[in-house]
Amino acid sequence: MSGLASASVASDSTTSSPRPQQKKDSLPLDALHDWRPSENAFGDSFRNYEDSKRQEIVQQTYYTMHSKQTVDFAREVRERWLKFGKGEFTVMEMIELLDNLVDDSDPDNDLPNSIHDFQTAERIRQQWPDHDWFHLVGLLHDVGKVLALPEVAGEDMLPQWAVVGDTFPVGCAPTEACVFGRESFKENPDLSHPVYGSENGMYKPGCGISNLVMSWGHDEYMYWVLKENGCTMPEEGLNMIRFHSFYPWHDKGAYTQFEAPEDAEMKKWVKEFNKFDLYSKGDAMPDVEALKPYYQSLLQKYGIGGKLRW
Repeated sequence: MSGLASASVASDSTTSSPRPQQKKDSLPLDALHDWRPSENAFGDSFRNYEDSKRQEIVQQTYYTMHSKQTVDFAREVRERWLKFGKGEFTVMEMIELLDNLVDDSDPDNDLPNSIHDFQTAERIRQQWPDHDWFHLVGLLHDVGKVLALPEVAGEDMLPQWAVVGDTFPVGCAPTEACVFGRESFKENPDLSHPVYGSENGMYKPGCGISNLVMSWGHDEYMYWVLKENGCTMPEEGLNMIRFHSFYPWHDKGAYTQFEAPEDAEMKKWVKEFNKFDLYSKGDAMPDVEALKPYYQSLLQKYGIGGKLRW
């Protein structure tokens, strides 16, 4: 039985195998959590990249991203940001800074990202009450967007095309499964590279999703921040944060030639998280101040309750 089905990663050492909604645990996950609303906050369908109310800014963000996210850029930006020399801040301080950020790649929402973090966490908490680390994933998943804020980044502040949006592996050819398709990559110089422009590029089939060099953004950054600061969250949770924006893979089935056997289990967890990330955007505004003590207790429990290096 898979870890996702059996809930093998316990949220508490005294409960070896907690399950969400115990009386229904014989149902598949899609049945347990099939609460998906039909409309987003604008009364539109979710992930509408054709004629949404935010179409112009969303399309501009993706076309720029797909033109400029190259192997060289991915290596250079990692060199700058994975030194963790931007200062020490608590997670709650960073979330408050996200009051100043509206995601330019998101057709479903124009609220500050801080609100969305709590919406996602609370929706997960309703459906998976025994998995407190999963609640924390909801809170943390977008905090890496501080890459785009001058209060943190200073002179290294990144434009949103290098922070938000769906991710994809650099160093191999893009697929039609990417938002706006291969056409949106036509200005990317890696397309004409003899290796990077090929289907498998600089990778070998079966190398494992975790061994791909992903386009740089908040997902990759937050994953490494948590690793750097000794977060004790289960690896399933860390991988949800790292790959939640890799929609071409977990939603569209692209890049599967790179999967290793263990990636099937990881994909189940990532897909389960993404229901909450996407469909909670139309939820009611949370009472953030009332929720903070609970989430601060989770930060403490998983080793990241104080000042972290960013």
